[in-house]
Order: sequence, then structure tokens, then C-alpha cells
Amino acid sequence: METTEKLVGSIERVTFQNEESGYAVIQVKARGQKDLITVVGHHARFGAGETIEASGSWTLHRQFGMQFHAESIKVLEPTSLEGMEKYLGSGMIKGIGPHIAHLLVDHFGLSTFEVIEKNPQKLRSVPGIGPSRVEMITRAWKEQRAVRDIMVFLQSHGVSTSKAVRIFRVYGDKAIASVSENPYRLSRDITGIGFKTADSIAQKLGIAKDSQVRARAGIHHVLSEMVNHGQVAYPIESLIPKAKELLEIAEEQLRQAIHLEISEGFLVQEEIETCQCVYPKWLYGCETELARRLCELNKGQVRWKDVAVDKAVAWVEEKLRLSFAPLQKEAIRKALVSKTLILTGGPGTGKTTITRAIVSILNKKKVSMALCSPTGRAAKRMTELTGMEAKTIHRLLGYDRSGRFLHGPETPLEYELVIMDETSMVDLPLMNHVLGALPRSGALILIGDVDQIPPVGPGCVLSALIDSNAIPVVRLSEIFRQGKESLIVSNAHRINQGLFPELKKDVPSDFYFIASETPEKTVHTMVELVKSRIPNRFGLNPLTEIQVLSPMNRGGLGTKVLNMELQKTLNPNPTTKVERFGVTFALGDKVMVTANEYEKEVFNGDIGFIRKIDPEEEEVHVDFDGQKVVFQFSEMDILCLAYAISIHKSQGSEYPAVVIPITMQHALMLKRNLLYTGVTRGKKLVVLIGERRALELAIRSENRNTRWNKLALRIRDNCSG
Repeated sequence: METTEKLVGSIERVTFQNEESGYAVIQVKARGQKDLITVVGHHARFGAGETIEASGSWTLHRQFGMQFHAESIKVLEPTSLEGMEKYLGSGMIKGIGPHIAHLLVDHFGLSTFEVIEKNPQKLRSVPGIGPSRVEMITRAWKEQRAVRDIMVFLQSHGVSTSKAVRIFRVYGDKAIASVSENPYRLSRDITGIGFKTADSIAQKLGIAKDSQVRARAGIHHVLSEMVNHGQVAYPIESLIPKAKELLEIAEEQLRQAIHLEISEGFLVQEEIETCQCVYPKWLYGCETELARRLCELNKGQVRWKDVAVDKAVAWVEEKLRLSFAPLQKEAIRKALVSKTLILTGGPGTGKTTITRAIVSILNKKKVSMALCSPTGRAAKRMTELTGMEAKTIHRLLGYDRSGRFLHGPETPLEYELVIMDETSMVDLPLMNHVLGALPRSGALILIGDVDQIPPVGPGCVLSALIDSNAIPVVRLSEIFRQGKESLIVSNAHRINQGLFPELKKDVPSDFYFIASETPEKTVHTMVELVKSRIPNRFGLNPLTEIQVLSPMNRGGLGTKVLNMELQKTLNPNPTTKVERFGVTFALGDKVMVTANEYEKEVFNGDIGFIRKIDPEEEEVHVDFDGQKVVFQFSEMDILCLAYAISIHKSQGSEYPAVVIPITMQHALMLKRNLLYTGVTRGKKLVVLIGERRALELAIRSENRNTRWNKLALRIRDNCSG
């Protein structure tokens, strides 16, 4: 375990500083040390001549030798003439260079800083300094003082240096006022600062435990947690006990807080299934807008209404050398005449074939189309299967650096038709953005498997659209020849019907269940399967073609533990490692992005491999299917190991082989749609390993839609009005 040490010294020079993150490499002359010390850490701004007090630990860099990694840094003004001159001449104070700095210190001595701050007009007594330069120096000095005061204020209230930098970047010179007025806004405005951190700061600022500002912040936090679990709205009578447990204050205060949030327009109250529920205002807006926009889009006729539908179906059958089943023909016909259409069905039922047919016909008719999908992997697969470029939804809508979509109601997409795949993954806000960006003259085809798990984000959009009975739906159920030959396909449908999967003994198969009664044995067998048994028998690469999927992230058979075991086995002797956010990452590791990173063009669920770790620049280089992306060490909180991932994170992707541990340790998460989704991720091989009773529990546990919303009813009301 590393020992925390303190280091005091003056900054000789700033080797590197990232303006956005505050990460810096500085050279420090420490008391009692002959040589300069390299210090790495975070702060809003550094300048030569400043004195720092740093807490951290020593590390040995293989190229640059000993370095001091600072967890916290306090910056003090220099007190010596030499330090003052170096600080003023460092370029931190606009209007003062090395020459002017020398003149100032020579003229005012140790009173230089006091003169600049309290009597700046005295600066004009120094040769070469006129009124405009005095004004420039005064303004820059005040800015520097503000930065210093903000950092001292935040650090004195228990905020780490790196978080203090984030706060400063967001609020600027209003940071102290903003945090003092309502520290709870930090949890809403600053990535990486949660309610507990904000609450801790609030307590240190003297905000009472039973204050309304705390009660209202707690209500928002609990409701946000529910949104993070997929809810759009939430019953008040369920919300209050959760907030009471978090805040430890009286129920009456919480009811008053909810009333104030509603009366001031931050929350919206509506009755859902006889329960009084509250929506965050922005999600209420998404739900009402989506319903209205969908019904507006559904009006009128498609531009290609003159297409001879039956002739088009016959033409595409000949072109693709296929003979469509009656339900497939119905799907193609409806797609050619409907402004909106939902195409749903399980594996092997022909969704991809129908998509190819629709694309072929409408390409022939010169219809401008866009194909899209929620994830990069799904978009890539859509491109391969249709022969037409597909994009991620975010790329299609033009997500920019400001966090906004370029396409919307004011700047709609210039396409006559948008075809979206893997729609079951699309949450309420994203679908609302898509509907907002479509021209009213356009058309929309949504393709997806409604029986899969709902999206990670809020809402169950695909199922709500189907349940509304307001737009055309084709549900494919027949399994075609290629699917009939696969136990993966047939067993996926059996699971979806509540039946135990069919297992074949002593004959080659693409679907296996291996009984394992203890967690220890399950982990051991899983590692052996990935390391040698599957590669030896099926010729698959354990890193790139086999994916372990777990029902949970935590526990002895969750992704975290499984990743550690698989990392030791599949990447045993890496040359370079870095530990960040409680995870050890190594050169060659398989990793996954856990949040959308639009500027880097990588998205939640994308999997890549670490190709370079640069300790000096504090960078990790990751290869995502040929796309090289660089992450700062400070950005690695959105990376995790991906030898094993959750079934939720696998949605929208396919893998040659999947291995799924399923035991009673996973009992809380075992639902039919979760198992069904996991099984349908495998293309060539699916191996379930664990307890038969756990598998039976998952199959018995029917999927109940517990996500509170009124989208289906709103669509029905809008479209019938």
C-alpha cells in the first residue's frame, strides 16, 4: 500500500498543462533537495515561482525516473524576490513579461504584489508602464486571484483538486457564489460529482440537514436514480420512502419538497394506472413531444405512393433469388405504403431479409434513405447485411461538441425515409430527437425485437409504440430454413415461450448447457472454456470471437470478478499497466466504453483493445475496430475491462460465441427477456454454464413492464384526436 507523503517547493517551470482537465507536469525545487522534482497532478493553473504544498506518493517511471504523483495540490504565492519575479514573468499575468517583472520587483521589492492588488496606479511610476498596461495587469491579476480563491475555497470544503478544477471550468469566477448558494447543483451540473459529495460540501457550509434545499435536492437525486434505472415517471408513494432513507428527515418535509418542485415547474404530476406519479420536467416534455410528433409524421402518404407494390415484391424476389413467405410479403407491402411501420420478431424470422428487400426496392425508385442503429457495432452489421452505409443514430443526427444535435425541428434531416434497426435499445429522449429531426413529409421504419430487454435509458419506446395500436405493426413469427437448423435460434424462441431449451447429447451442436453446482467450479470451467476448450474445438479466438456475458456486474459471478479472472488468464504478462478508478488496465487488455463520448466518436458498449499506455503523457491508446482513440488517464472512468460484460451492455451486438454463467447468485436479475437477449447475441455458439434451477427460474420469470410512463396512451389519444 502506498504511503501518502507531503512535498513543499517552488515551481521552476511548467512542462505541460491540459487546460480542460487541469492535468499538469511541473518541475519543482523542493526544500532540502538539490535536483528538480517532477510533480504530476491537477490544478486550474500553475505558474513558475509559485510555491506548492502537495500530498501524494512517489512512483518510478521507467523512462523519466522518480516522480511525485500528487493527489491534492495547494498553491501559495511566492514570498521571495526571486520567486515573485519568476511568477510575474511566467506569462500568467497578461501585460507582464520577464523584463517588466524584473522592473517591478526591483522597484517595489516585497511589496510588489500588494501594490498590484491595492494601488495599481503606482505601477505607472515604473518606466515603460502606461495606463493601458496598468489596466491589463490589474484585470489579469484579479482573474488570477479569483482562480486561487476558488481553488482554496473548494479544497477547504473537502473537494479534491481534480474535482475542484472541473467545478472551476463549469462555473468560472462565479464558482464560490454558485456552490455557496446551492452546493447540490454540483451533482446535476458536474460529471463525476454525486449527491453524497454535494451533500458533504453542504454540511460543511452549514446547510441544515432538514432544510428544504436539501430535501428538494434529495428528491431530485432519488428520481434521477430511478431514471437511471429506466423509469420515465415514478409513483410519489414509492419515491418518498427512498428519499426518507437517503436523507433521514421527516416524511412531511419530503411531501412539501415534492409540492414545491411541482408548483415551481421542475416536476410534473400525473396519474398513471391509478397511481399519482411525478415526471422530471424534461422527460415529461420528451414523452408528450414524441407522441405528438409521431402522430403528425403518420399523416399523409409516402412520396413513392405510385410504386406498384405487387410488381415490386416480385421484382425483389427475383433480384435477391428468394421466395418470401406471406407474412414477409405483407411486411414489404406495408413498408412501401406506410408513413410509419414497426417490424418486430425474434431471430431467424427474416427481419434482415425484409430490410434488404425494402432497401433494394426504394433504391431502385431513387428514394433518399438513411439507415441507422443505436450502436456502432449494430450499424456496421446493418451496413454489411444491406450493402448500404448505416450510421449510429447520434452520427446521423450530427451530435456536436456543445452536446446538441445539429438536426432537429429547425434543421431537419434531408431524407425521405429513415430505417432504424435495434429499436428495442432506443430510449425515450433519443427517439424524441429522431422524430424531431424527421421532416413531416418523411417516413420511418422501426425494426427490432420487442421481446428483448428494454433500453438502458428511460422508457420502453418500442413496446409502447406497439401497445398504442396507432401505427402499423408486422410481427414475424415463422422461423425459416437457416434458423431451423440452429439450436441457438430454436432455443431462443423456446425460452421466449417459457420452455426449457432443447439439448442434444453426444452430437455436435451450437447450443450447450454445462451443469455446475458451485460458483468456484463455474468460474474455473468458464475460464477453461474461453481459454482452451472452445478455441480447440471450434477454432475461435478467445479474445476477439468469444464473449462472456453475465446477468450482473457485482457478486462472485459478476462481470468485475470474471474480468479479473479472465484478465489473468488471457493477458498474463503485460509489459505496462496503469491503475485508475479501482481497475488495473494492462497493455493488450480488452476494454469497453461505458458512456457515449461524442467528441471521440465512441459510444456506450463499443469494445476495443489497449494498444499503448503512455505514463509520461498519462494516455491510453485504444483500438476500436481500426479506429484509434486516445484517453487521458483522468478519462478512464468511462472504460472498463470487457473480457466479461453484462447482458445489458451486449445488446445490439453479436459475437461468434457467447458464454453465459447463470446461477442462483444471479437470482435477482434472472428474467426471461434477459436470458433471451443473452442467447440471441451468439451467432455460431452459445454455452450456458451453471445451475439448472437458475436457468428454470429465468425461463419462468415472465417479463413485466415496470417502467412508469404514459407513452402508449398519449400516442393513442394524439392519433385519434
